[in-house]
Amino acid sequence: MIYESLNDAIQSVFGENAEVETKAPVAGGDINSAYALKLSNGETIFMKANRRSNFGFFRAELEGLSAIRKTETVRVPQVLALGTEGETSFLLMEYIEPGRGGKASSEELGVGLARMHKADASEFVENGKFGFLHDNYIGAGVQINTPKESWAEFFTECRLVPQFQKAEGYFDSGTRKKMEKLLGKISRYLPEPVKPSLLHGDLWSGNYMVDREGNPWLIDPAAYVGNAEADLAMTELFGGFDRAFYEAYRTEAGIDPSYKERRDLYNLYHLLNHLNLFGSGYYMSVKSILDRYC
Repeated sequence: MIYESLNDAIQSVFGENAEVETKAPVAGGDINSAYALKLSNGETIFMKANRRSNFGFFRAELEGLSAIRKTETVRVPQVLALGTEGETSFLLMEYIEPGRGGKASSEELGVGLARMHKADASEFVENGKFGFLHDNYIGAGVQINTPKESWAEFFTECRLVPQFQKAEGYFDSGTRKKMEKLLGKISRYLPEPVKPSLLHGDLWSGNYMVDREGNPWLIDPAAYVGNAEADLAMTELFGGFDRAFYEAYRTEAGIDPSYKERRDLYNLYHLLNHLNLFGSGYYMSVKSILDRYC
C-alpha cells in the first residue's frame, strides 16, 4: 500500500494515536535525505525522503530488500511503509542502532552472503535466468534488469552497454574501438555460473552496517540475479571488508581460483556508473581496465 501522507503511514503501522515527536537528520548517502523519527509511543523509526518524482527509488529498494529477506540468510531492515506527501516521497523502515563490529561480525556477514548466493533465486526472474523482476537503480542511475538466459549476454547488454552509451562523450575513437572489442568477447572472460544467485548488487562498505549487538545488516541494495562473483568483486572495489569476511565466505561457498582474473571486468560496470554519475575522476580507472582486457 502507498500512503498519501506520513501521518497516515505512521498511524496505520503504529495506531491512530501515534505521531512524530522529533525528527533528527541521519548522516549517510548522497541520494536521499535520512532521518530518525521518534514517535509518541516511544518507537524510533528510520525515514528516507526524496522528491515525489523519485518515488521509484523507494519502490525499488522495497523490492530488493524483500527479495533478500525471502532468502532468510542475512539481516536486512524491515520496510514499514512507503508513500508520498506533497512534493515529497518517503520510505519508512525499522531503525537499526549503529554499533561496532569485529571478527565475529565479519564472519557472520561472510557466511550470510554466501548462503544468500546459494539460495534459490528463480522466483526473482521471469522468462530467464539472469535479471530481476523490474529495473531498479544503481546509486542514482537506472539499472536495466531485462531477463536473459546467458550471464555473459546479461552482463554485456544490461550492464556494460547502457553505461558505455552514457559515457561515450568521455572517450576518443581509439577507446571506443576498445569498448566495442571488449563487448564482442565478454563470453570469453565470463563463464556461466553453476547457478544464478541473488545479488545485493551494490555491495561496498557503505552498504552494510553493524548494530549495537554486533549483528551485520545489508542495506541499500541494487538487487538482481547474476553471478555471485559480481558481488564479491565490488567488495574489493572500495575496500572495507576484512580477511575474516572472505575466509568465512570461502569456507561456506567457495571462491573459484580464477575469480581474480574477472574481478576488474565486473567492477568496470561500477566504475562506468561512477564516471557517469560523478564525472571524469573515474576516467583513468575505466581506461585502465579497458587497456587490460583489450
